[in-house]
Amino acid sequence: MDLVVGASSGAVKSLVNKLGSLLAQEYTLIAGVRDDIQYINDELASMQAFLSKLTRGVAHDEQRQDWMKQVREVAYDIEDCIDDVGHRLGGEPRGAGGLLSLRRAWYLTATLYERRCIAADIRNLKRRAQHVSERRTRYGVENLPAGGSSLAGANGPSDRPAPPLQLIGNTEPVGMEAAISELEEWFSEGKHGTQQRFLAIVGFGGLGKTTLAMALYRKFGDEFDRRAFVLASQKFHLQTVLRNLVRQFHEQQADASQDALHEIDELGDEALKKKLSNQLKDKRYHILIDDIWSVSAWENIRDSLPKNDKGGSIAVTTRFKSVAEACRRQQGKVYELMALSEETSYKLLRQIITCVPDDPTDGAKTVLKKCGGLPLVIIVVAGLVASKMKSNTNPEVDSHLVEVNKDLSDDLGNNLTTEGVTHILNHCYNHLPADLKTCLLYLTMFPKGCCISRKRLIRRWIAEGFIAEKHGKTVEEVAEDCFNELIGRNLVRPTNNSSNGKVKSCQIHDMVLEYIVSKSSDENFITVIGGHWQTPFPSYKVRRLSVQKSGRQEKETVERMKLSHVRSLTAMGSFKALHSTLLKFQILQVLDLEGCKDLSHSYQLKKICNMHQLKYLSLRRTDIGKIPKKISRLEYLEILDIRETNVKKLPSSVENLERMVHLLTGNKSKQIALELTEEITKMTALQTLSGIEICGSSSAALQNLTNLKKLKIYKLENFNERDHELLLSAIEHLSSCSLKFLAIDDSFRGFLDSSLSSSQAPPEHLYTLELSGMLSEVPRWIKSLHNLEKLTLSLTSLTTATLQTLSSLPELFSLIFSLDATKNSSNVLKIVAPALPPLSFLEGAMPELQRLELRFRTIECVYGLENLSSLQQVFLTVSSQAPDDAKAKISQVKRQVSLIQKAKNSPNPNVVMDEYNELPKEL
Repeated sequence: MDLVVGASSGAVKSLVNKLGSLLAQEYTLIAGVRDDIQYINDELASMQAFLSKLTRGVAHDEQRQDWMKQVREVAYDIEDCIDDVGHRLGGEPRGAGGLLSLRRAWYLTATLYERRCIAADIRNLKRRAQHVSERRTRYGVENLPAGGSSLAGANGPSDRPAPPLQLIGNTEPVGMEAAISELEEWFSEGKHGTQQRFLAIVGFGGLGKTTLAMALYRKFGDEFDRRAFVLASQKFHLQTVLRNLVRQFHEQQADASQDALHEIDELGDEALKKKLSNQLKDKRYHILIDDIWSVSAWENIRDSLPKNDKGGSIAVTTRFKSVAEACRRQQGKVYELMALSEETSYKLLRQIITCVPDDPTDGAKTVLKKCGGLPLVIIVVAGLVASKMKSNTNPEVDSHLVEVNKDLSDDLGNNLTTEGVTHILNHCYNHLPADLKTCLLYLTMFPKGCCISRKRLIRRWIAEGFIAEKHGKTVEEVAEDCFNELIGRNLVRPTNNSSNGKVKSCQIHDMVLEYIVSKSSDENFITVIGGHWQTPFPSYKVRRLSVQKSGRQEKETVERMKLSHVRSLTAMGSFKALHSTLLKFQILQVLDLEGCKDLSHSYQLKKICNMHQLKYLSLRRTDIGKIPKKISRLEYLEILDIRETNVKKLPSSVENLERMVHLLTGNKSKQIALELTEEITKMTALQTLSGIEICGSSSAALQNLTNLKKLKIYKLENFNERDHELLLSAIEHLSSCSLKFLAIDDSFRGFLDSSLSSSQAPPEHLYTLELSGMLSEVPRWIKSLHNLEKLTLSLTSLTTATLQTLSSLPELFSLIFSLDATKNSSNVLKIVAPALPPLSFLEGAMPELQRLELRFRTIECVYGLENLSSLQQVFLTVSSQAPDDAKAKISQVKRQVSLIQKAKNSPNPNVVMDEYNELPKEL
């Protein structure tokens, strides 16, 4: 197996930077230790230079692979030691004077034992580094294979520009047109049926079964009363599938409550089946079940789904014909997905590499033949060629196709096997720069089928130390570049976009994920417990741990591991497997417990507050209601995510978290916000502050946060005229500094109408503006926001004049009008009826607008969509309490869009339908 250079090279590169930083600090160390650190630094710098050469090698023998593993392990151990020095020797007195001399003498005496331990550790690590260096010469590792071809682009482009803002799902999947047309009949036949109907889409991995199924789900799903999508997968667990279905259907019910969601987690199989039957009573429903691996799994699911007199349409995808035949025996329809033809394969290639000629070249024909008509393989190879063209001065696409063809095995062809797909993925992986290899391998942390948030991923890359500033760009910008490059190479696919057009979440194809899980295991980069694929018990110290299931077996496995060197820990859904081992994680830097529902006990949070090296802590969607005072011990914490929890106030000790960059709080669906306190405004490194409640004059201290780029205010309480002035002054000041994103819900206190609208120093540099509450007209200064890409107006009064004002915004990409159903205050109805009034768009309005989102319970009408020249998508989000005539109005919008499509001879703009749940107000 080829060596995974990315993770090893990244480990050494990160460490060389840390060693230099340590030498620059003035810790008092035992004599000779600085010389040892300098020696280690020099030796590792030499190894790093050699590793850079190795990234261009084609194949590596066993000796070279073994040496690389030794480099990696000694680098990890040195990094563990160095990271711990600051904690063990922190607080050394500085300066001059008699009192300081006494304090320094006491400090040196008190830390003598620690400094001797550090000296011993560093001497041992120095010897290990020496031995590793000597082995390189002894084994002849430095002799690279003669004549090995260079991996073009392995060092990557110096700049990876962000792709233009675009909406996902606006293009029909290539090669699926005939399948969609044929299966449309199956969906139409079910409109008036009363029986359960089954559809099985079967085919080899990588053919696009899920792509086809999701295209059908999006196109016909809104014709059903209820719909849901679940993943079955190889490690099938009926209770998980049923719970997922019940949860999705629960959120579609008009009388649903947030509290009932927690009860679903406690239900067993029979209770879940009963709940599902009640949810779907008298409802036409469509369920998509992805990736079924066995007939028994299919039968268990089938027998659990309720039968009613309205009929249900159940679609499944599978690699196995036996599952498809089991479906056929139930009078189901089987659709076998075949490999793409040569013509369609070339069409897909052209979709990614737009500069290829209309007719296939010889280079394209030979490469596509080796791709075997598999869409997955075609898009990753096309992504590789596209990246080569960006990083190479040769503009001839055919020469790059010929080069790729030479590198691929001649054994590949029409009958492409799983091993053949792995061979091609390995080739594409080996052409990644070292930093991208590390970033791609990190996706192993997330389970199969998981939708991964772009921001969550990028923030974790940064906290892990994978990203460094370069070419004058910040770490955030470099991380965005890396993400965009993985998207551009089609190794990661976008699944959803934010309303501003940027990718919001992504997924990784299961065949690509299986490949990187194996790579990560070989490289001891990430250890996965309870994942889809079986991985061997780690033979080295565990460095990064992902617990994807928390049963008894997983708990026992974790307890057998050596956990004192784990730097990153992720738990999915449950924390149970980690309760007994939490104190063993001594040097943890990244802790992600998002969605864990068993973390409400305060003693567990207190244990977390002793993880003194934490940089990233996510407790999002957990049951916590209070943060311990001891959180101040996390002096390196940069990111704290407590969104969708019940935390309403932070302890005063948070003022000591001087490195905090992103503070993410609040729960909008429950109308919970975090109280803004003076201590929070002392975190002057903050760039993101979201989900806050401002009470009275507390907004005055906001002016201290001059690095703030994103501010989201959920509530205003106890406001008077003077408080309005203070908040406006703070917003004007922050806008003159770094602010690019501003969201304000004024809780109908009149701030938007009486203060913000009259601002004399408007926030001219904003990219995103969200206003919710009492706003009778849009501020006149809004037409001066020439960089504005996204505008959201919620619960505001809309008039023709409003649209005329907005029509002059040159860069506006997304416009959202919504009625926030979480507001139940009686004065809402005095401001605006729960309906959208007639909307009319004039010719030439908003020339860059690509996305129009309307969120409503009822709607009058929409005119002039044809005048929005760049419109790609109309997103209609309808209340679960919408009356029947709302659907008729939606049909009118669809007909209007259909006429535009015909006039343009284009599939765009398209209409996307969704439903939002109006939860009753919780007392």
